[in-house]
Amino acid sequence: MSVLAIDAGTTGVTAVVVTPDGRIAAKGYQEFAQHFPQPGWVEHSPEEIWQATLEACREVLGRVDRSELRGVGITNQRETVLLWDRETLGSPRRAIVWQDRRTADICTRLRDAGHEDRVAELTGLRLDPYFSGTKLAWIAEHEPHTWALVEEGRYAVGTVDSYLVARMTRGLHHVTDVSNACRTLLMDLGTGDWSDELCGLFGVPRDALPELVPNWGELAVTDPRSFLDLSLPIAGIAGDQQSALFGQTCFDVGDSKCTYGTGSFILTNCGTELPRSDAGLLSTAAWRSPDGELTYALEGAIFVTGAAVQWLRDGLQVVGSAAETAAIAATVPSSEGVVFVPALTGLGAPHWDPHARGLIIGVTRGTTRAHLVRATLEAIAFEVRDVLETMPAALSSLRVDGGASANDLLCQVQADQIGVPVERPELVETTALGAAFLAGLGTGVWSSTDELRETWALDRSFTPGRDRTAYDASHVRWREAVERSKGWAQV
Repeated sequence: MSVLAIDAGTTGVTAVVVTPDGRIAAKGYQEFAQHFPQPGWVEHSPEEIWQATLEACREVLGRVDRSELRGVGITNQRETVLLWDRETLGSPRRAIVWQDRRTADICTRLRDAGHEDRVAELTGLRLDPYFSGTKLAWIAEHEPHTWALVEEGRYAVGTVDSYLVARMTRGLHHVTDVSNACRTLLMDLGTGDWSDELCGLFGVPRDALPELVPNWGELAVTDPRSFLDLSLPIAGIAGDQQSALFGQTCFDVGDSKCTYGTGSFILTNCGTELPRSDAGLLSTAAWRSPDGELTYALEGAIFVTGAAVQWLRDGLQVVGSAAETAAIAATVPSSEGVVFVPALTGLGAPHWDPHARGLIIGVTRGTTRAHLVRATLEAIAFEVRDVLETMPAALSSLRVDGGASANDLLCQVQADQIGVPVERPELVETTALGAAFLAGLGTGVWSSTDELRETWALDRSFTPGRDRTAYDASHVRWREAVERSKGWAQV
């Protein structure tokens, strides 16, 4: 028995096959293009996401016995929003990505009209371009001919998971789960259902939205004509960060994880009680079981962490690969006062400033690329510390995952900054693993979350150093730089 998991991320699609002992038997990956039509705008081609999904799955299926597969799990970049024709499944426009900042003015308009408190009460979120609802309002405002077909029922609206389900089932199913729906600004977090009030506020027809289904169970079935000759139950769905929380087996109240991906996301399991934060954290749905029980989490969403390393590689070309950064940064004992605030798409938690922009400060004639690379890794750790300091309960440790968690220097700097051990599991592909766990629960590969816990294994624990004075001083300097980066796009 095994499970196919699809992780449709921001820069590419990963497909893995997971065995009952929690081991990845095979892995495939396919990147897709990033489109930047204007400063602050980020788009993806839905068709390119779909083709990357097919390629990644085709790669992994060539290495396993297909007859052993019991189901498919899907996890995805969450707030990215797509439109597609219900009959042809073609998309009339590119997807607007979660990093996109074009709706800052719409957010300001809604805030000035007095809507933010009510939106926060219903959704646990805030008015920020990050979330899907304002993206849909922008399309309605700027592309009325396209939006008319949404209102007529021809075009469906959804997140990446719902789009992939539609493609995999030949358009038969239009579904999503609470972990994706709660990021749209259109779901009532208390009831776990779409809100007529919020749909009215953002001008989104409720009929265009997906049906809400549990996070595991037999949710749909793939059509072999559309999906690589496979007829399998789609048995698990979750947004990427909730999927990583599940993959890290954070099933108890207070369990926390940090995923280092394109951005970084810290989630803490809050159980069945809806949490509230006055410190810049988001209340979010973690998952809903087939019996209807809703588990909540608090989340700190940081927009740019791994993307800052990608920018060093592709934009500045000061490193050849992300894997080089630890060795390059280790050639200097410190950043020598250089601070990099990677607000390349604004600032997320806990600052929430869409007008902030990236800043590098403290540069001297002696500054080298090693100092800049080290400052980049330090910035990731500082950003995570900023979020953790707003969490209501103190941590005893932090479980980390995602691509950058393989960077030993980053993990050590992170432990130094937060003052508790950083625990890295043997398997850092926990986003895909969470989707596999959900699908496996939905198809009987695993019988319970207790059985899933037994698959988690520690690779390495990073213990914080003792020079708290120096760590705190560097963090204070970071916070000063953050303040200087704020509001820059309005200047």
